[in-house]
Amino acid sequence: MDKLKAILVDDEQDSRQILSNYLSKYCPQVELLAVCKNIQEGLAAIKKHQPDLLFLDIEMPYGTGFDLLEQVDEVDFETVFVTAYDNYAIQALNMSAAYYLLKPLDIDELVSAVDKIHAERQQSRDSFHVQVLLDNIKQENERSKKIMLPTFEGFEIVPIDQIIYCEADDNFTKFHLKNSAKPLLISKTLKYFEDMLPKGKFVRIHRSSLINTDYVVRYTKGKGGYVTMENLAELEVSPKKKSQFLETFKLS
Repeated sequence: MDKLKAILVDDEQDSRQILSNYLSKYCPQVELLAVCKNIQEGLAAIKKHQPDLLFLDIEMPYGTGFDLLEQVDEVDFETVFVTAYDNYAIQALNMSAAYYLLKPLDIDELVSAVDKIHAERQQSRDSFHVQVLLDNIKQENERSKKIMLPTFEGFEIVPIDQIIYCEADDNFTKFHLKNSAKPLLISKTLKYFEDMLPKGKFVRIHRSSLINTDYVVRYTKGKGGYVTMENLAELEVSPKKKSQFLETFKLS
């Protein structure tokens, strides 16, 4: 693939102009075929040009970027979401390992995202990131949502309710999963997943442990105490985290 055929959809004229200029100046592997100001124009451009890449604003009048994607028959392009900071949207994007850029745009982040997508598209046209994202948005029940975890071999799509606990390992995180003897090693910190996974359901009990409270089978008292998980793992509760943990079970 020589160039990525791209479409840009953003309701703000200044944002469209800035991103168009950045792509022209810093991303020679991108050929921008259409610049659209709303969902309707974006859908028509996607149908006409069959792009490899879509730059998509999330918040727009009369709908969101997610609404646009749900109206596409088959998402066989990669998407870079462009958004002002919004905690819910960022959490959803992170869970699906989707690409996104925060406004105001950072040139280095733009170039990095385009480079990664260009390399990936040489190998496959599958857009798993977007599919996981859309599935999660449609799911009102937290238990049905999934998280996309990049591994050294590729990635794993894991239902959130299958995560028993997460364990810090320097700058990596080990995911201990139901019905899996071997943990997944993911190259992101435990703090990253603490911010991403649902609050209340997942509780940090120690600097090394983030647990799914659904899998706690026993708490043993002590200065901080210990929890026994469904997989029989015994995890220390930090004295500083004890009250927060007990509050989850209304035992403080």
